[in-house]
Amino acid sequence: MASSVDPEYRDRDREEVAEARPRLVTRALLLRFVTVVSSSASFYLLLSVVPAYAQGLPGGGSDKAGLVTGVLMLATVAGELMSPWLAAHCGYRVLLGAGLLLLGAPALALTVSRSMVCIVAVCFVRGLGFAFTLVAGGALTASLIPPERRGEGLALIGVMAGVPSLVGLPLGTWLASNAGYGPVYVAAALIGLVSIAAVPGLPGREAVSGPPLGLFAGARSGPLGRPTVVFAATAVGAGIVVTFLPLAVAPGCSGVVAAALFVQPAAATASRWFAGRRADRRGAAGLVVPGLITSAAGILVVALTGVPVAVVVGAAIFGAGFGISQSATITLMYSRVPASGYGTVSALWNVAYDAGMGVGAVGFGLVAGSTGYPWAFVLTALLMLTALVPAWWDRTASRTPRAAAGGRGVRPDA
Repeated sequence: MASSVDPEYRDRDREEVAEARPRLVTRALLLRFVTVVSSSASFYLLLSVVPAYAQGLPGGGSDKAGLVTGVLMLATVAGELMSPWLAAHCGYRVLLGAGLLLLGAPALALTVSRSMVCIVAVCFVRGLGFAFTLVAGGALTASLIPPERRGEGLALIGVMAGVPSLVGLPLGTWLASNAGYGPVYVAAALIGLVSIAAVPGLPGREAVSGPPLGLFAGARSGPLGRPTVVFAATAVGAGIVVTFLPLAVAPGCSGVVAAALFVQPAAATASRWFAGRRADRRGAAGLVVPGLITSAAGILVVALTGVPVAVVVGAAIFGAGFGISQSATITLMYSRVPASGYGTVSALWNVAYDAGMGVGAVGFGLVAGSTGYPWAFVLTALLMLTALVPAWWDRTASRTPRAAAGGRGVRPDA
């Protein structure tokens, strides 16, 4: 049966809906793209190169390689914890510019010094700088995206940050092998420093207005604390897959490992985009539980380490769930605070990411030594599923009038 609606009116309705949607990509957001791509590229370009450089020094070894990576990640977490306080006093834009400076400039010191003390110091300063770019940049991003398209916009930023990490890790290693360490250090430094030119075009020169939301107060509050715990649980799986999958798969299956480590972030990027768009239409709260369950299911499939197809499929399933969890939790947390709390949300989410990956890798290594890799993966999946308790509790609480009122249950610190 033919529609009785005039095609002219149908076209007009589509135009009105398109006009009602606020514009997502603005000049300020394009400048933010520049800073997020450059900070991610500068960080990941050296992530594998510096440990290899330290290991190759006279008297170096795997302990030296582990030390520099450990210092880098420790400094990153420390920087994330102090960033909300710094942003409250100097503003997000200043903090982002300082982060890019601290991320880029210290890399030049590695071109003139082969001292282990210098390497550790450079890693520490770069870790702080990367943390500042994550927290200040994340808060700026949230302020630049219309609330009606927050999920899609945050997913787009995730893609912008994810691509440099995919390219930077292998590219840095390849350049170091073929051109030497010096050019890689210079490239990482220039990428970070040149992008500072984009910072003056961003908002956020002033200190954060409104009562600041304390980091620990936010973590203790249900509206922010519960999504943080859920995301940290999925991040545990991410740290384990990246660290132990090459060791868990049988020797001679390097192609399987390469495929799994490629499909995992690729699936995460695609699902994060999908979840972001869906969150804008139906809300992010309904995606938290599916993201967690899918992530745990992927780890459970990866436990079949002797079956190559299962390893690749499991990595893809985990990646899809992890991407959904990333998008749902960050979108949900930003929706529950005023603009003055964006820095705290960004810090909490990034701390959950880094701490979850680090704790997961350390704990898995201890467990796998006793149980073997397959059972350690199974136990990891079960551990992740314990986060269903706060996830389900959060979904129930989000339906109450108090939670729906824009996160008024989150108490700002004086």
